[in-house]
Amino acid sequence: MKSIADINAIREKMQKVLGTRDAQDDADTRIVIGMATCGIAAGARPVFTAFLEEAAKRNLGNVKVTQSGCLGMCKFEPMAQVYIPGKEVVTYVKLDAEAAKRIVSEHIVNGNVVAEYTLDIE
Repeated sequence: MKSIADINAIREKMQKVLGTRDAQDDADTRIVIGMATCGIAAGARPVFTAFLEEAAKRNLGNVKVTQSGCLGMCKFEPMAQVYIPGKEVVTYVKLDAEAAKRIVSEHIVNGNVVAEYTLDIE
């Protein structure tokens, strides 16, 4: 950082990212990433960051990225659940940062569930 302009640029960038974590209203889409020790050990931090950055990059103001504790299925970590108003919850498993970006692009933006990462218990 060499100037106030540099600091302001960093501040603006972080406000966009933090805006994706603000409290949601009932019309918001929520992406919840399991961030208990099991999730973090399996790589949930880069997944969480990828969701945040991708939502901010696409200016998805109605999408809130949050974290939770254990989602209860440690062997499937890193995991994320997508809550879209009026639709069934989708649970994604064994994620990485690239999968997170793909979920934002295909599921959140275009409405197509990324089936290869879903939890299928049949």
